[in-house]
Amino acid sequence: MKKDVLKSSFVVGSIALVFLIVGYQVAVFVHSAAVAKIAADRDCPDTVFVAVEEGDGGEVAKSGTKVRNAKIPHKRQREGNRDDGDGKNRGRQPQGKGAEGRVIERRSGAKSDVGTRVRENVPRRKVESFRFNPNTASVEDLQRLGFSLKQAQSIDKYRIKGGRFRRKSDFAKSFVVSDSVFRRLEPYIDIPKLDINLADSAAFDALPGIGGWFARQMVAYRERLGGYSFPEQLMEIRNFDREKFDRLSDLIFVSPQTAVPYPLWTLPENELKRHPYIGGAAHGIVLYRNSQPKSQWSIDALKRNRVLTEEEAGKLGRCIIEEPT
Repeated sequence: MKKDVLKSSFVVGSIALVFLIVGYQVAVFVHSAAVAKIAADRDCPDTVFVAVEEGDGGEVAKSGTKVRNAKIPHKRQREGNRDDGDGKNRGRQPQGKGAEGRVIERRSGAKSDVGTRVRENVPRRKVESFRFNPNTASVEDLQRLGFSLKQAQSIDKYRIKGGRFRRKSDFAKSFVVSDSVFRRLEPYIDIPKLDINLADSAAFDALPGIGGWFARQMVAYRERLGGYSFPEQLMEIRNFDREKFDRLSDLIFVSPQTAVPYPLWTLPENELKRHPYIGGAAHGIVLYRNSQPKSQWSIDALKRNRVLTEEEAGKLGRCIIEEPT
């Protein structure tokens, strides 16, 4: 009888010891996994978006849940009036009483003391900072910049699907780019502007607010001008207003190297007529060239002799004109 009791106690103790060992191993594994996860996600965004009442000094009116899609264009903006830069309002209209007075505010998510200690104590992997274009940087380069493989692949996947970072702020909106990482990388982000004298219709079409029709008109107008001399000439295209221009003005430029001087003093009359600033004045320009010495050829001289109107002379005066030879 005593032997049976001892045997039962031994079995129970053995089982308890097994469970204790297994439990300890599980606890160690969970702890190690948690530490590894915190360290791996150290630079992942933990941003939350909350709705606050305007005029309440920033008091939280309604706490938002963690948002994994950071395509919120501004740190503060009205709820239901969201614009991603392409002119399309993608926000939902606020519902319920008092919704009109709320604004969406982007804030850093709270971190526990334990998580903060882990982030501070676990050695960081070596990261580099160098100039890069987020539209063309390889997955390997993104990892060198401090992104994890998963984050780098997410950025690459976005680009493969046709996504494009037109501005630095667009890159900041990506849900894998935390505020701290963006602040570190912002001075190194190099997104080239579009030279409107080199762009084709596909490149124009990719600009915000420009569709296929405007893209074709931009190319056609460039041919009539003999090349753009300054970006504002785009507003001379029919229905290309100031609002449309302002949405892309910081994305385009005219390079002095690609701006071809207009050969005003050598082109024949039929080609001069095609220029939008000359038109019917082409015949007078040819007559003036034939009757005056080259030393007298200038835009001001054409205006003084009433070959060009003041408006035509003003527009041509802003263009890059080839010197008489």
